[in-house]
Amino acid sequence: MFIPNNFKIEHEAEQIAFMKKYSFATIITVKNNIPIATQLPFVVNDTSDKLILTAHFAKNNEQVAYISKNTSLVIFTEPHAYISPLHYDKVESVPTWDYIAVHAYGTAKIITDEEAKINALEQMILFYEKDYLQQWNNLSEKFKKGMMQGIVIFELEVNELQGQKKLSQNKTKEERQRIIQQLKSSPSKMDNDLASYIQDTL
Repeated sequence: MFIPNNFKIEHEAEQIAFMKKYSFATIITVKNNIPIATQLPFVVNDTSDKLILTAHFAKNNEQVAYISKNTSLVIFTEPHAYISPLHYDKVESVPTWDYIAVHAYGTAKIITDEEAKINALEQMILFYEKDYLQQWNNLSEKFKKGMMQGIVIFELEVNELQGQKKLSQNKTKEERQRIIQQLKSSPSKMDNDLASYIQDTL
């Protein structure tokens, strides 16, 4: 993506932390020169020397046929918000949008080993709702097997990360403080979260 220098996320650790916090992402793969996409929850694993993204498709999703053959792009984004020019000192100003996004590129590998598939699902349970693990463990093997037959689990090894945080860094401290106050007073949690990120730039 196009990233102006003052908006670039320089440190990989910051990019990974963002991906873990906003882990519901969009995976895009090319099919016959046309991009196809699916929104999925991901588990982000950086415990080894590799950065691995794990998720699963519905078995009938056409994207399954292309993720092992092509580089995929996974887009992690949020929070974001409209920024009014009313916050700026200059009258000759225009509206904009503040946001954070991380793009992860890599080629996926479909997991076929049954034990590895179960482990991947359990890692997802532990990440999103660890209290559900006990209920999962008590489900019948017949149910689990039937459920797993309907999904395709994959791991994507990331070979490139790009990150951008456009948080009005090109505005004055006073202008950013006005933006922060507006976002903090909003009933939207997304606006509130973005306010915290902008606050960190002061």
